[in-house]
Amino acid sequence: MQIDLTGRTAVVTGAAQGIGRRTAEHLHAAGATVALADLDPDRAAAAAVPLGTRAIGLGVDVRSRATVDAMIGAVAQRFGGVDILVTCAGILYPTRFQEITEREWDQTFAVNVSGVFHCCQAAAAAMRIRGWGRIVNLSSTAGKSVSTLGGAHYTASKAAVLGLTRAAAKELAPFGIAVNAVCPGLIDTEMARTNTTPERLEAYARSFPIQRLGRPEEVADLICFLASDHAAYLTGGSFDINGGDLMI
Repeated sequence: MQIDLTGRTAVVTGAAQGIGRRTAEHLHAAGATVALADLDPDRAAAAAVPLGTRAIGLGVDVRSRATVDAMIGAVAQRFGGVDILVTCAGILYPTRFQEITEREWDQTFAVNVSGVFHCCQAAAAAMRIRGWGRIVNLSSTAGKSVSTLGGAHYTASKAAVLGLTRAAAKELAPFGIAVNAVCPGLIDTEMARTNTTPERLEAYARSFPIQRLGRPEEVADLICFLASDHAAYLTGGSFDINGGDLMI
């Protein structure tokens, strides 16, 4: 199946590393112009450089609606609109339930839930102008079960993303905007490797039906499909990519 996103403009948050960066690269390879947005503007800019003139790196703090609006506005002004949004920005704390502080809880929801909401609402306003849009939100297997590495706040936040996705999908469908969620399992990313040991990651991998960690590019391929015309009749869905983890 050939994914052709020529003429589309995509915004990817959390794009300086991991799934976000691979997704930006794959969208670009499919023909899209891509804005790589990240809390660290220097790393976002560095990630955009190899992609050439059809890519820019931008700083954004998704916790702030004002900075999200400014980022979406800058992309729309430079490239003529926004067609695709992928919300990869997220944080994970491995804190166990009884030790979670109010600050950690609030910070997790500010990034993982409010940040997704801000980006979806701002991007949808731009998409409605064109009468076409694709929004793909990054949830997790944690949103359907319990996080492998993260605490209860991560699990709860990713479940909230699924509810937000369904509600947005229902309301935005009349405007030609499809909204879906992707639920990765344990993927070999910087986030995973900084929150546990290599030995534990290997043990987790051996416990899955497909006995390895997922790769960021595999998640990126799924996201590209959902961002394309091939997924025109899909909205409000949550798509698992976890090596069979949810079966056990």
